[in-house]
Amino acid sequence: MELKPLDALKLWHDVVLETVRRDVPDLSARQMAILLCVYLEAPPHTVRGLAAKLGVSKPAITRALDTMGQKELLKRKRDETDKRNVLVQRTVAGSVYLSELADTIIEKAKIHGQDPTL
Repeated sequence: MELKPLDALKLWHDVVLETVRRDVPDLSARQMAILLCVYLEAPPHTVRGLAAKLGVSKPAITRALDTMGQKELLKRKRDETDKRNVLVQRTVAGSVYLSELADTIIEKAKIHGQDPTL
């Protein structure tokens, strides 16, 4: 699948519009980046590690996790082996959210003639 820049932007536009229209949590770009890191990369995930990966402060990660925790998309747990670390863990609600997002991306890509299954 090869996208031209304008096609890529139109696809992203349609996906974002669909997520805003549906009754699902609106996430900031930072929150989405954190969510995708936790779900697409192998654990363990820590606040410190996510901050380093995204190039932002630990308080910025903590604020994002507070919001996503309220929406039950991620959860935090104290690392039993090293009490200084806070582990960031997946949830069922977060898995469902990303599964539905993936379905939306596939649907919109097909509409734009960019079938991701090819």
